[in-house]
Amino acid sequence: MASMEINGCDDEDEALRRAIAMSLGEDATTTTTDDDAPGSANKTHEGLGQDHAQDKADTHSSSAGGMSMLGIDRKAMEEERLARLKKRKAGPTNLNTHDAREPELPPAQRPRLINDLAGQRSGRPGMSQPALPTAPSSLNSNSSTSKGVSEAGLPYAQGIVLRTWALGYARRDDDITIEEVLQKDILELAVLSSFQWDDEWLMRKLNLNKTKVLLIAYAEDEDTKASMRNNVPKDVIRFCFPSMERGCMHSKLMLLKYPKYLRIVVPTGNLVPYDWGETGVMENMVFVIDLPRIDDPAKLAANALTHFGAELQFFLERQGVDGKMVNSLRNYDFSETSRYGFLHTMFAMRNLTRGYCGLGSAVKTLGLGSNEPVEVDYICSSIGAVNNDLLAALYNACKGDSGMMEYDDRTRRQKKSKDAPPAANETGFKEHMRVYFPSRDTVRTSRGGMNSAGTICFQPRWWDSKSFPHEVLRDSKNVRTGLLSHSKLFFVRKPASGAEGSCRGWAYLGSHNLSESAWGRLVKDRNTGQPKLNCRNWEAGVLIPVTTPTPRPINNPKTGGTPTDGSKEGKNMLDGFQGAIPIPIQLPGTPYLNRSEAAIRPWFYQEN
Repeated sequence: MASMEINGCDDEDEALRRAIAMSLGEDATTTTTDDDAPGSANKTHEGLGQDHAQDKADTHSSSAGGMSMLGIDRKAMEEERLARLKKRKAGPTNLNTHDAREPELPPAQRPRLINDLAGQRSGRPGMSQPALPTAPSSLNSNSSTSKGVSEAGLPYAQGIVLRTWALGYARRDDDITIEEVLQKDILELAVLSSFQWDDEWLMRKLNLNKTKVLLIAYAEDEDTKASMRNNVPKDVIRFCFPSMERGCMHSKLMLLKYPKYLRIVVPTGNLVPYDWGETGVMENMVFVIDLPRIDDPAKLAANALTHFGAELQFFLERQGVDGKMVNSLRNYDFSETSRYGFLHTMFAMRNLTRGYCGLGSAVKTLGLGSNEPVEVDYICSSIGAVNNDLLAALYNACKGDSGMMEYDDRTRRQKKSKDAPPAANETGFKEHMRVYFPSRDTVRTSRGGMNSAGTICFQPRWWDSKSFPHEVLRDSKNVRTGLLSHSKLFFVRKPASGAEGSCRGWAYLGSHNLSESAWGRLVKDRNTGQPKLNCRNWEAGVLIPVTTPTPRPINNPKTGGTPTDGSKEGKNMLDGFQGAIPIPIQLPGTPYLNRSEAAIRPWFYQEN
């Protein structure tokens, strides 16, 4: 019942299931999908290691299989496990473990991975590829390296937003590689989440002689879960399978434990090489913050989690992460997270503090709400069956609304007539909101071409629907010419308050795409008569206030706000966020205008 009450979700799932099957050359009746990734399967037990056939020297298809640790060579892994047991007894897996680590084993004893499972099942040859090149971390003055923490302090003690490095592009002060995120030489424990996985690639990024791993993943049944668990050494790799039915485990959250600190990572990309720039065709973004371990017993006893920490703890608990591991978060000082909000969506979670309701709650809790119009610029890699209701709910949440404003408007409208159009005051927000998604020409002329855009999703029939808010859509072109964007973030500009140093803007970054599967939908509970939030996916993100005086404020709220360069939309409209949050797209974005063939047309995976 609940799933049917979410507008468009069943249709979205069916259309995307077919798209994914086509992209993989599989029978459309056998693939499970998510509404955010048409070029990738959500079957986490098949073909995690499916790399993509190389059409050009620097491009790969973005279609990938799901998660599978079945591709790991059990014999080699077991030999390694027995060698380790001779030197030490495995300790408990929690964020406060400090086991002695043995020296790295010689190459002959390291895990050997195979990558032909997908080819065996589909009748096609496996798509295994040579190791992809990586960037030298020394080129990035902003990024931490495998050398670990300097005496001066933590690498990212106050939190930072970075874009992913991309092969073939010059290193920047605001980019980072997957090696710099993981720092495998000092990594003790990695809690990793992803929608898509490449197991062979991922295991090359870790040192399993030093690092214990918990993978938060999807499996469609108990037999699959058991098979995945049985094919890894249990003292090194464990699984957590969040409860779900028809949605997807779309969160990309990472928790990385080092000897002296805990790193929290909120990326927009999955654990596959092209999402981390190694094919030079796709860009993502990532939020990173390092929290110091508390060694003083008195401080530890008095330590309390911030609102960010409490929400993170609750999210992990609901996913089914071991209680001891979750509780060990309290061994770290979360005080620097007090300025941020941790946002999440949980499958079947009906609490009104999740999804877009949770977004509004976080905005209000952090004192970022506004009674005046705000300007919202939403960059996404996939769009669902969007209508005015979802956009209104998100826009109101950006002002600090709990979700009830749109729900009450919709309920009143339904009582009058189910076919009655929204009143003008219910759609006026669209003057203040822009959604950025690449056009077909942008994809076609990108560095990887149309074969590189399998995880960028929009359906023609959703675009052609009369209920789709066409006027908000803009073309999305990367500032690094030729790169496509898989990022999910939006920028919110508030009216000027006049107070120097006050927050004049904030941003969201995470896994949420523009769909009801990601953000939820408020509906009336048939049993209680009260509103409940229906959600399908597991999602995670972070709200990032910009508290310096640099963000360019709105100078005329009555007219919907204009950048100080005098234009409604201009190249400088988001300049105020520069230095705090990288702006990944060229501005202003070209409007899509209408649905005619003469206008620019969005990228539709199914048409190519």
